[in-house]
Amino acid sequence: MTPTELRADTPALDEDIYLNFGAHGPSPRYVVEAADEFVRSHEYEASTRNDPYEGAFDAYDRVRERVATFVGAEADELGLVESTTAGINAVANAIDWSPGDTVVRTDLEHPAGMLPWQRLEREGVEVRVVETEGGRVDLDDFALAVDDAELACFSAVTWTHGTRLPVTELVDIAHEAGALALVDAVQVPGQLPMNVSEWGADVVAAAGHKWLLGLWGGGFLYVDREVAESLQPSTVGYRSVETPMADPYEFAAGARRFEVGSSNPAPHVALAEAIDVIDEVGVDRIADRIQKLAGRLADGIPDERLYSPGNPESGLVTIDVDDPEATVDRLASEGIVVRALPTPEAVRASVHAVNTRAEIDQLLDALDSEWT
Repeated sequence: MTPTELRADTPALDEDIYLNFGAHGPSPRYVVEAADEFVRSHEYEASTRNDPYEGAFDAYDRVRERVATFVGAEADELGLVESTTAGINAVANAIDWSPGDTVVRTDLEHPAGMLPWQRLEREGVEVRVVETEGGRVDLDDFALAVDDAELACFSAVTWTHGTRLPVTELVDIAHEAGALALVDAVQVPGQLPMNVSEWGADVVAAAGHKWLLGLWGGGFLYVDREVAESLQPSTVGYRSVETPMADPYEFAAGARRFEVGSSNPAPHVALAEAIDVIDEVGVDRIADRIQKLAGRLADGIPDERLYSPGNPESGLVTIDVDDPEATVDRLASEGIVVRALPTPEAVRASVHAVNTRAEIDQLLDALDSEWT
C-alpha cells in the first residue's frame, strides 16, 4: 500500500486540506469497518455457543500481541487502556507516594503529562519542572532536577515544537538517580519507528488515534515486567487480577493489571487494524515522506517565525503568527485544518505521509499574509 492509496481510503481527506494529525488522525474505512464488524459480531451473534466474554477476551489478547510486536515489547508488558492520559494516570495512582516525594517533568509536556502530577501536589508530592529552550532539554538541568526524585515524566516527541527528545539518555539519567522513567510517546507511533525495549523506559504511554489513524479509545500502556510487580493499581477488576473470585486477590502479572473491566474492545480491534495498515505502508517510508513534506513547509516559513527546527524532526511544525486563533479560523474558512497552541502561542501544522506537496504549498500561500 502507498500513502496515496491510504489517503484515498480515508473519507475525511476527500475535501479539506487536513494538517492536524498531531491531535486527531481521521481513520481509513477499513479501520472503522474492523471496529464495526467486531461490534456487530459481538452483539448479533452472542449465544450459548458464542460467549461474548470469551470473544472479548480473545480480542484483547490478539490486540496485546499485535501492539507488542509493533512497539518492540512482549505481550505481558502491554496493557490496553483508553488513552495516553488514562495510562499515565493509572501509573501515577499505582505508586505509594509519601509527602516529600518528587516527580520531575519538563515544561514541554502535554496536559496528560502535567495534570496527574498537579493532583499529587495537593497530597504533598513535590513536582519539579525542567525549563527548556527551543523544544530541547538540557541534560545537565534534567540530571540536577531528577536527583533524589521518584519518577521522571517526559515526551518522546514534543507536542509544542515537534522535537525528538533523547529518550534513551533521559531514561539512563533517571535510572542513575534511582527514579522511574515514564515516557509520553503518543506523537510517535504511526509517524516514526518505535522500540520501547531500546528506550529502556519503565513505562511508555501512547494511543492510536493520532498518527496511527485509529479510533479514540484505543490506547496502550507498556510497563516493564519487573517494574509492574512494584505497582499497585488503585482501580481493580476481573481483568486486572489472576483469579477474580480469589480472596485475597492477586494482581495479574505485567501490564494487564492496569486493565479493569468490561471495556468495549472495538477501539482496540481498530487499533490492531490501524497498525496493520501502517505496517503495510511501512513506518520508515512514512517517516521519510513526512520528513520531506515537513521540510518543504519549514523551508517556506521565515526563520524568525519558526518554533520548530528548520530541519524538522517530526511532522509537527509550529509557526509564530500574531493571532493564532484568528489564523486557525481563517485557514479553516479556506479549507485548511491546523490548530492553535497555548504555549508557545502559535499555530501547528501536523504533516502526515498522506498529505501532498500541493497541500503544503497551499498552506504556505495561505500563510503568506501573516508576514508580508
